[in-house]
Amino acid sequence: MLDEMVFRSDDVPVQDRFDYWVELLGRTHAPMELLSDHAEDFHASQRVLDVGAVTVWSARFQPLVFRRTPKLIRQSDPEAYHLSFVLRGTGAGIWRHRETRYKPYDLFINSSSLPNDVHSSGDPVTTMALEVPKALLPLSRDMAGRIVGAPVSGREGMGALLTGFLTQLTADTAGYRPADRARLGTVLVDLVAALFAHVLEAGDSLPPETHRRTLVLRIQAFIREHLHDPCLTPATVAAAHHISTSYLHRLFRDEDATVAAWIRRLRLEAARRDLTAPGFRTAPIHAIAARWGFPRATDFSRAYRTAYGTTPQAHRHQALQGHE
Repeated sequence: MLDEMVFRSDDVPVQDRFDYWVELLGRTHAPMELLSDHAEDFHASQRVLDVGAVTVWSARFQPLVFRRTPKLIRQSDPEAYHLSFVLRGTGAGIWRHRETRYKPYDLFINSSSLPNDVHSSGDPVTTMALEVPKALLPLSRDMAGRIVGAPVSGREGMGALLTGFLTQLTADTAGYRPADRARLGTVLVDLVAALFAHVLEAGDSLPPETHRRTLVLRIQAFIREHLHDPCLTPATVAAAHHISTSYLHRLFRDEDATVAAWIRRLRLEAARRDLTAPGFRTAPIHAIAARWGFPRATDFSRAYRTAYGTTPQAHRHQALQGHE
């Protein structure tokens, strides 16, 4: 089962409910000013799931105005994208560059770094949401502006893929183990990256830099999806996207690693998780290495020692001793 944190306003004294809700949202999203006609006897609930680097939560609350001001952003910015799937209620998001109205089964995209007012109505408003660190989806300020507030349906296309996964994930967490958190977080990041690429490509006459960044997001999602394939190389990645290998390398010049290094790092991270995962404790190390695209055990051990300063065997032994 995944770690959960549940809040119910009925568990808090009436006079403290609204202030506690403001504080809670400040921790799970970002510090905000909240306004409500129901502040004197506020009713709300929230369930937060720990999914690796991504935070997933569902909430029910009475009508609110959420306000993120420039002053609050200067004081504290978690630098995250917020995606909310509206199940019940309506409202609007207002930014300097856009105003978007939303209704049930719409996806609402926001950023902790942009001033905004979000008005919600309905009693109660019901949403599922996720917070994704911007570092996992690096976009320029211009492209972030194109994403934030863009109208997206949660009923069809890429929006439906993301909301369907969110719905299934939050419906019942009993079948998941703690070791699944990072894997689930990776899936969510990939789905959000694909959604952002879809939204950016839908724009008319996008500047070259936007097309470039969109292509990089698609390529990174492709790499994550095919990590198991030992034949995954810069050449095969380039061929799958109908570009030259040299152009692929140019696309990655602004990233934190070359294409080959990026593939190797993701494979090592995945293998490192499996080495100590309960379901793989008896699996031979060479089998785990092969599972993540290292057909030669010696190559895997050498890359692992270079990355982590220890051998796979030593890491597994130390981790298992810690659980005894």
